[in-house]
Amino acid sequence: MLAWLQSAGSHHDIGLALGRWGAEACRTHLLGSPAWAEIQQWRGSPQAAAMRANVDLFFPWIRDELEGLAEGLGLSFDEVFLWNCRGDLWALAPDGCTTVLAPGRLAHNEDGHPGFAGRCGLAELRPSGAPAFVSFVYPGSIPGHAFAVSDTGLAMTVNNIRARRSTTGVPRMVLTRAILAVRDPDQAVALLRAYPRAGAFHLGIGMAGAGATHSVEFSAADVSSEQVGQRRLHANHAIHAAQATLPQIITASSRHRQERGEWLLARGAGALDILADQGDAAEPIYRDSVEDTDDENTMATIDIDLSGPLASWTVYGPPGRAQYRGEGIRRV
Repeated sequence: MLAWLQSAGSHHDIGLALGRWGAEACRTHLLGSPAWAEIQQWRGSPQAAAMRANVDLFFPWIRDELEGLAEGLGLSFDEVFLWNCRGDLWALAPDGCTTVLAPGRLAHNEDGHPGFAGRCGLAELRPSGAPAFVSFVYPGSIPGHAFAVSDTGLAMTVNNIRARRSTTGVPRMVLTRAILAVRDPDQAVALLRAYPRAGAFHLGIGMAGAGATHSVEFSAADVSSEQVGQRRLHANHAIHAAQATLPQIITASSRHRQERGEWLLARGAGALDILADQGDAAEPIYRDSVEDTDDENTMATIDIDLSGPLASWTVYGPPGRAQYRGEGIRRV
């Protein structure tokens, strides 16, 4: 069951609340994990210092959120900052996901560290002087790198891209957190182009009432945005022509989910049926095996309808079991 959290106030206050909520899960399921040990090897490195300097320069309010998060978790800022740079520094960080995109609709499987199954949540956050939003949240991470809907009508889903080459730009999770403070998809793409980018992500971005949905891939080298004219699927590797030369890792799971999803799309399968599919037993789209080859499991599924004046959304736990529904950022 996903938790439902609410917090309002300064960015530090919001980070503090998220840290206190996630502290126990991090102590029991993250701090002793191979993933945590892998990323903490970067402590004191020039790369980490450069990314931290970029956050301080360009997004001091997200620095405040990270400081609050670290305080709430009872961990050092350096440890928590590195964990929130995991995909920039380590191409095999355990972040997955699959998205089905269509005009006016986004449907998404959020795949992450299996130890967090049943320990994640949805957070209704109201930062002072910024748009309020509802976001999927992982213990130990700032919001905005999974799926989210803001009170401006913006909706976003996020997929991992395992880029082999990153730079010392702004961490990718900081950039997607910053997107939740903009008003519309055009501003989101402009933000990505305005700052140096460290890692790579795929975003599904749409706007309530606007009709258009966008598939956006960004990396250190480029930002590509494509308007979605017909249904398409995105797993965990760059597929835009503009990213054709991006050095990346395409795991067996990512390749099989992309191929299986496209096969199902061609046969007219519905978005939620695709996201629940386990027809490829070895590398299913819906992932719940302790032996998953990428060490990732599906934490939740969201279906977002952007055809009306407010984003209408449903979040599912196990396939077919609705846990939360909302309009805009209001839970209904």
